[in-house]
Amino acid sequence: MPELPEVETIARGLRATIVGRTIHKAQALHPRIVRFAAPHEAAGKTICAVDRRGKLLRIHLSDARMLVVHLKMSGRLWVVAAGTARPAHTHFVAALDAGTELVFVDPRRFGFVGLLDEAAWNKWEFACTLGPEPLESTPQDLATRLDLPASKRAIKAALLDQRVIAGVGNIYADESLFAAKIHPTTPTGTLSAAQRLRLACAVQDVLHAAIAAGGSTINDYRNAMGAPGLFQDRFAVYGRAGLPCPQCGALLTRLRVAGRGTVVCPRCQGTGSAAHATPRTR
Repeated sequence: MPELPEVETIARGLRATIVGRTIHKAQALHPRIVRFAAPHEAAGKTICAVDRRGKLLRIHLSDARMLVVHLKMSGRLWVVAAGTARPAHTHFVAALDAGTELVFVDPRRFGFVGLLDEAAWNKWEFACTLGPEPLESTPQDLATRLDLPASKRAIKAALLDQRVIAGVGNIYADESLFAAKIHPTTPTGTLSAAQRLRLACAVQDVLHAAIAAGGSTINDYRNAMGAPGLFQDRFAVYGRAGLPCPQCGALLTRLRVAGRGTVVCPRCQGTGSAAHATPRTR
């Protein structure tokens, strides 16, 4: 699933290519991907800005509404020349001036495109409950978000909770926890102030590095120009179960934490809490 670095990379690419363009025609090709007002109402509007909130892309229009796109697990959004053959599973197309098209493809159809104004955005429960942006916060503020003294929830579960911190998913939770030398099953309430601050710094460092590399391409992700990311070549633990730890050489172990496949170094990150972990075989 595209996470903050992938969505941010797409937002930056779109910002450089479609801001100032006018939408001549917008068409949803499958009803399942439509949320809020139908996106065809964007026709005739000029694109004023592109930004990101958590894992959501927001394309701001001249009528003060916005196209909101959630890529979910397999969605891709990029700009192509008009007349380019549309790949299978194309579910939304916006024809722009200057002979370009904005195309949304999603094989699983879990993602969505919708048109809404600021009032609707502010009433949308999902948007209202999103936590702070990790790259717009200080490490101290992020550490405070993780200060949950009564929580027995595994720290990885807290990182995946979009209400705690927005935008972090499975890849970057694993990579950040490894960088901070914290086991993913550690109960959140047992973390010391120093551990929380170390983790907050690790989250920011990992996200910045991933954005600089254009995100991570595991299967479907491509940037706004259709190119893959490169950060997967720098994974320390994610997807590397059974391989040597890049720091100590111990074999990396795969567990299931918070319902997600999780890879840890048992030497660098310790053992955590068995109550939160289910061993996985390869």
